[in-house]
Amino acid sequence: MRKKLTLLALFLLVFSSWNTAEAKPRQKKVELGVETLFREHKDLLKGKRVGLITNPTGVDSELRSSVDLFAEDPDIELTALYGPEHGVRGDAQAGDKVDYYMDEKTGLPVYSLYGDTRKPTPEMLKNVDILVFDIQDVGARFYTYIYTMAYAMEAAKEQGIPFVVLDRPNPLGGEVVEGPVLEEEYSSFVGKYPIPLRHGMTVGELAQLFNEEFGIGADLTVVKMKKWKRSFDYDETNLPFVMPSPNMPTLETAFVYPGTGLIEGTNVSEGRGTTKPFELLGAPFINGTELSEKLNNLHLDGVKFRAASFTPSFSKHSGQLSHGVQVYVTDREKYQAVETGLHIVKTIHDLYGEEFSFNKSGNFDLLIGNSWVREELEKGTDVEDIIAKWQKDTKVFKKVRKQYLLY
Repeated sequence: MRKKLTLLALFLLVFSSWNTAEAKPRQKKVELGVETLFREHKDLLKGKRVGLITNPTGVDSELRSSVDLFAEDPDIELTALYGPEHGVRGDAQAGDKVDYYMDEKTGLPVYSLYGDTRKPTPEMLKNVDILVFDIQDVGARFYTYIYTMAYAMEAAKEQGIPFVVLDRPNPLGGEVVEGPVLEEEYSSFVGKYPIPLRHGMTVGELAQLFNEEFGIGADLTVVKMKKWKRSFDYDETNLPFVMPSPNMPTLETAFVYPGTGLIEGTNVSEGRGTTKPFELLGAPFINGTELSEKLNNLHLDGVKFRAASFTPSFSKHSGQLSHGVQVYVTDREKYQAVETGLHIVKTIHDLYGEEFSFNKSGNFDLLIGNSWVREELEKGTDVEDIIAKWQKDTKVFKKVRKQYLLY
C-alpha cells in the first residue's frame, strides 16, 4: 500500500509540475504593422482609393492575407494590387517577368513591378489616392523587395500620393551590420543605394533612410510594430514564417543568404533547384570532403560545414551531380554571414582555380557592391584584410543609420 501511495504522490508531483509549466505565459506575438494599422491607424486610409504593394508574406499573425483584410474591410476601398519579383501570389521564379492580370479572388487589377517596368507608371496609379507597402524583407542588400519599395516611393512622390509602409521584422535581427557599403557605380536592382550588405534595419527604417538620405522626398508614413526588439531574430517574434520567395524557404536560409548569396556571382551552384537553396553549395568539379575540411579548419564563428552532394533540378548545373558543402549556422549571435561567404568563395577559388570562375556578367561585383573585393580575392588577399578595408565606410553608415531606427 505504501508503495502505491508513493507512486501516486510521484505522479501527482510530476503532473503538477507539468501543469504549472504549461500554464506559464508565453511571450506575446509581435504586433505587425498591418495589425497596428487596423487597430489604431485605419483613418490613414478612410475615404481614399488604396493601392496595395504586397506578396504572400503580406499576412497578419493569424496568416490572413493583407489583400483579403483590405478587400473585405467596409471602411477601405482597395482599387489596385502591385506585385514585386515573384508576384503577388509568389508563383514566379527568380528573374521571371510577371505581366498585368486580374486577381482571381478579388477581381482587382494586379500590376507587375518586375516586368517591363519596376516603377509604377502614372497609368498604374490613376485610380489610387494612397499607396501601401506590406512585404517581408530578409535583411540583405541584394534582396530586391526594398528597391521595389524605393521605386514605388519615387512614383508616389511624382504623383503627389502619400506612401505608407506597414513595418515588419528584420528576420536576422536589428543589431548586426556587416559587409561593404555599395559603391555608387555598382547601383542596380540588387543594390540601389550605398548601404552595407547586411543592414540590420526593418523595411520601415529603410524607407525613412531612403526617403531622407537619397532624396526621394515622398509623403511617407511608417506604421510601426509593437513589441519588436532589435535583438530578436524571427524565431523570437512568435510569428509564423512565410517564405518570402521560392528560394527562401526557411529562416535558416535567410541567415546564410547575405553570405552564400554571393555564390550566385560565380559558376558554383548556390543550391537553386534543391530543397536547401543557399545552404547547399557545389559544382561537379568540387571535392566535397576536401572543401568541408578546409572550411571547418578555418574555425569560423557560429558555423559548420558538411560535405554534401546534390543534383539541381534547374538553374546552374541542372541535372548534373554536384559536390560541395551544406552550411549549418550553429550560433546565430556569433555567425558573420558576409565573412563566411567570402571565405567560401576564396577557398573554392584557391582549391579549384582552373575550373572556378566569377560570372563574366559582373554579377559578383553587383552583389558585393564593388569590383575591388573580387580583385583582392583573385590576388590571394586574406579575407581578414579585405574586411578591414571596408570597416571605415561601414562605421560611417552606422552613424547615419542611427537617425532612422524606430525600435
